[in-house]
Amino acid sequence: MECGIVLKGTEVKSIRCGQAQIAEAFVRLQNNKATLYHAHIAEYAFGTDANHNPYRPRQLLMHKREFRKWEQEIQSGGKAIIPLRLYFKQGLVKIEIGLCRSKKQYDKRDDMKKAVELREAEQMVKRYS
Repeated sequence: MECGIVLKGTEVKSIRCGQAQIAEAFVRLQNNKATLYHAHIAEYAFGTDANHNPYRPRQLLMHKREFRKWEQEIQSGGKAIIPLRLYFKQGLVKIEIGLCRSKKQYDKRDDMKKAVELREAEQMVKRYS
């Protein structure tokens, strides 16, 4: 789903320079508001003393009907809302969010096994090259 995001002026300028990162970010729904946490938007290089905090929580703009639908999905359990991409649309910053299901234990074991195998293969390549 596409949402608007409440930003300060220096944050918009920093995003235009490509200084935003949403890899560790997540969305919480509380008090009839959707809030984005842990999104890093670097301080604007040419900003003044009134520059923004890079990790501050940012409010997302969505219709009440959509908010209630997503809230019901979250309350059903085992799901989270994460940002997928951050982009400009007609001069406004938009964020695409998605509803995700958490991994099962057997999925985590498979990923850990693959990571160990990859690490061992890289060590072997280093050792013999």
